[in-house]
Amino acid sequence: MPQIEIKSLNAYYDKLHVLKDVDVKVEKGEIISLIGPSGSGKSSLLKMLVGLLVPKSGEVKINNETINYENKKDLRVVREKIGIVFQQYNLFQNMNVLKNVCIAPTKIQKRDPKQAEEQAVELLEKVGLKDKLKSYPDELSGGQQQRVAIARALCLNPQILLLDEVTSALDPELVQEVLDSIRLLASEGMTMLIVSHEMSFVKEVSSKVIFMDNGSIIEVNDPKLIFESPKEKRTSDFVSKILRDK
Repeated sequence: MPQIEIKSLNAYYDKLHVLKDVDVKVEKGEIISLIGPSGSGKSSLLKMLVGLLVPKSGEVKINNETINYENKKDLRVVREKIGIVFQQYNLFQNMNVLKNVCIAPTKIQKRDPKQAEEQAVELLEKVGLKDKLKSYPDELSGGQQQRVAIARALCLNPQILLLDEVTSALDPELVQEVLDSIRLLASEGMTMLIVSHEMSFVKEVSSKVIFMDNGSIIEVNDPKLIFESPKEKRTSDFVSKILRDK
């Protein structure tokens, strides 16, 4: 049984058709990377999964339960099961690192503050930031802030983690420390959907790669096949250009 199943899904921003008859299956523990040109629908697909974009038609199942994104109860369930980390860190500037990670579990999930803090410390240690608990966001590098954002998402105990271009706002030398944190999560079996332009990382970490263009899924395949012998000409054109431009 897939952990996520999307069938014939369509979604719009106003009149712009951003997701067109999308079908996706994600098994528990899989790491699915979404690649494609800007505006192809990759980030829209992640936003749809957490209810930031409401589908017009089609079906989404999480753990075999159909989700109605216009129902507040269903939306709460989805946001308990799926965490998302964006390109922008969106940390609270007036709170230190530990409080940034603890606030959602205590305020939204009503968890015991001591228990949430213990978990936050463990997660910050996992992403290499145990020495930054009392630091404030403006005292951290971009890579460190993004790792705080990942720890914050994990502190809500999601079953699935969505990562939307989490390295694209970073200086090149800071990218690796964020990718190392994602590698660790991958090794622990976290189900992840990743939108990324880091093609070598995508090839290394992914169970499957989805190539999207103009709101549609063009090809789904193993990373090696996507990058070395894609089935579709549009995929081949994109991959060859990306590799040529590197």
